[in-house]
Amino acid sequence: MFFLMECRHHPGKDAERDRLRPSHRDWVGTGGNGLASVLIGSALWDEAGQAIGHWGVLEAATEANARAFAEGDPFAAEGVVAETRLTRLADTFQADRIAERMTQG
Repeated sequence: MFFLMECRHHPGKDAERDRLRPSHRDWVGTGGNGLASVLIGSALWDEAGQAIGHWGVLEAATEANARAFAEGDPFAAEGVVAETRLTRLADTFQADRIAERMTQG
């Protein structure tokens, strides 16, 4: 199954986000130690170019696995994330159109 993950960050957490970014990228790279595969994602910015969150398209066996991936991300575990939304994508989602996944393997 595929999910759109949208994570909004607490304001004023720039220093924590910067500190945690390497471990966040490691988490994405391993798919949370196999919980999910991240096809694509990016930071979310406001109109002024300030980071306000991040998003990703996940492939996971279950919604529970997708949620465990989102909640285990260092940004979430360390309190940077204020809100996480997971939305299941259509069964006809064309994941093969994304050439290179962010999660290795």
